Amino acid sequence: LCAGGAPNLSYQQLKDLKKTNVLHIDVRERWEIDRFGKIPASINIPLGELVEALQMDPMEFKEQYNQKMPSKSDPVIFSCLTGTRSKQALSFATSLGFS
Repeated sequence: LCAGGAPNLSYQQLKDLKKTNVLHIDVRERWEIDRFGKIPASINIPLGELVEALQMDPMEFKEQYNQKMPSKSDPVIFSCLTGTRSKQALSFATSLGFS
């Protein structure tokens, strides 16, 4: 699990953060979600779609992912299976101006 201020989060830290207004994006592939399940209240945006998704029109994002698009200052957490893709996702988001 990755977030800008804390590149590695435990599951308990994630649970605590989810009590606040944070968007949790799981960047695994859809087949991984189908096979292994997902953390409740997370949305799935595979890593290969993330850059495009974070640049979408907010209405299109809401339609595609059934979630309000985060602003560049909103708290966002990325997760994957081992942390490699979530770190890439954090790097992509940062390069697009997300803090």
